[in-house]
Amino acid sequence: MQTTILGGAMLPHAPQFFTQPDTEDKATIAAVQQIGAEIGARLRALDPDLWIIFSNDHAEQFFHNAAPPFTIHVGGEATGHFAGRDFRWRIPGEIGLALVRALYDQGFDPAFSSTAKIDYAIGIPLTHLGHTAPVLPIYVNAYLPPQPSMERCYAFGQAVARAVTLLGLRTVVLSSGGMSHFPGTDRYSNPELDWDNAVLARLREGKLKSLIGLGAEELDDTGNIELRCWACAAGALGDRVPDIAQMNPSWHHNYASLGWFGGAATAKQPHYPETKPELVPLVTALHALAHEQPAREAYMADPAAFADRYGLTPAQHAALVGLDMPAIVAMGTHPLVPFLANMQMQRLRRG
Repeated sequence: MQTTILGGAMLPHAPQFFTQPDTEDKATIAAVQQIGAEIGARLRALDPDLWIIFSNDHAEQFFHNAAPPFTIHVGGEATGHFAGRDFRWRIPGEIGLALVRALYDQGFDPAFSSTAKIDYAIGIPLTHLGHTAPVLPIYVNAYLPPQPSMERCYAFGQAVARAVTLLGLRTVVLSSGGMSHFPGTDRYSNPELDWDNAVLARLREGKLKSLIGLGAEELDDTGNIELRCWACAAGALGDRVPDIAQMNPSWHHNYASLGWFGGAATAKQPHYPETKPELVPLVTALHALAHEQPAREAYMADPAAFADRYGLTPAQHAALVGLDMPAIVAMGTHPLVPFLANMQMQRLRRG
């Protein structure tokens, strides 16, 4: 199924972007704001029907009452306040409810809320993007153990992509958080830059699925528990190379910003492809040479007559008569079958 996920972004949300204490490098803040504005402009140019943002809650509204792994906003509006700023975004609540139903049908059981607030984890990246249109928040439990695994977050993102595709909604997916930081701990001034750069290097190559290999202990050890939000977006985007990938480290937090503005990557031709219907006669002939002695003897006696049995195209017929391995494989034939056929014929010829 062709996805309707047009693009997306992974963006930081450190509160210092708004509070801007004297301890912060203003040039670093400006660089993050600038790249966020560029990503926002390029995402708006895609003219999506729907914007989704995956974001964690900072042990605020889901702390004592309930801590579902995933919560979808289904209200008509979401508001919040932080550092003297008021947040207010319209919410496509009917789409939120449709998404909940579609995810139920896929075996996911997200919670839903009509009143959840917007904190800086959502307000900061949306402000940097310059986004003012309606947005659908999906809250991910990143901070309160037990959290969902990265595998589950990635699968949830895949399910969201399938749902919006079935709904016919051209969608941009955003994720907020990361990279390494340790708020409230004695490691606050020691983010894991080497680890972050290694993960970012894989994402730069389009290997988004690599995020599912990160376990809960490793995320905690490196200050990257918020990457669960990234894993959700990665599942929705699929493996595609980012158009923008920038790292801006600070003394307490490594700010990574990534943006995707194109369709899903074209799948590579695997070394061992599926058999196309038009290749079935050729593969049948090759399979006979690989595994049936009478077929090999018939081929040795008269290759052209043997090939005539299978109703091949002229190109296939010529390749089979000459056992032209490069030509046969280039047609898209599973290479193991002609490899075995050729090996058997070479054995007979040597004998």
